[in-house]
Amino acid sequence: MWLHELGAEVRRRLFRPPRLQAAYRNSPYDEVEFLAVDVETTGLDPTSDAILSVGYVPVSGGAVRLADAGYHLVRPPRAIPEDTAVLHGLLEENLRTAPPLAEVLPTVIEAFRGRVGIAHHATLEIAFLTAACRTISGNDFRVPFVCTLALEKRALARRGKAVGAGDLRLASARSRYGLPRYRAHDALNDALGAAELFLAQAAQASGRKPATLGQLMA
Repeated sequence: MWLHELGAEVRRRLFRPPRLQAAYRNSPYDEVEFLAVDVETTGLDPTSDAILSVGYVPVSGGAVRLADAGYHLVRPPRAIPEDTAVLHGLLEENLRTAPPLAEVLPTVIEAFRGRVGIAHHATLEIAFLTAACRTISGNDFRVPFVCTLALEKRALARRGKAVGAGDLRLASARSRYGLPRYRAHDALNDALGAAELFLAQAAQASGRKPATLGQLMA
């Protein structure tokens, strides 16, 4: 169903998931429901660039739930720049039959309901999803996030290690935890990569008790 066919109250509930309660921040991370997400886009500016694909993977009970993962291609509203097409391999001829973002976005937002987001360099995912929600529904995207890039930067600082060029990239961070290398710039691969990295980081940050959500979001 197209978003303009939905009632205003339904749109408001759909695009405004419940805010994270303060008490929730004290919950052990393995008692929190998460959704790792990645978007591939035509560029890095959410005000002018478009989402081309979205991948997401739930994390529940301290484990990745691949059975409930999702991947969506999106038909772009404008031409795809050659330099970004080379990175993610998403070409206009492959996306002509894909649904527009207005049809994909409700499914993605619904997947976030009751969950905390996970992303590597989360500000990018937040910015694009916020811009999409505002454009399509007129509502804000209000989902709390854990950023695996920020977590890795903190982990390196605690160990007294300088951050070199490329050290905070997803593949580089994963390699430090012995995680396998996946093909980059694929939304589902990168969402899964962020989910696995988060679990490794959370385990490392935990002592006798699992780290709390607040500790991982700080």
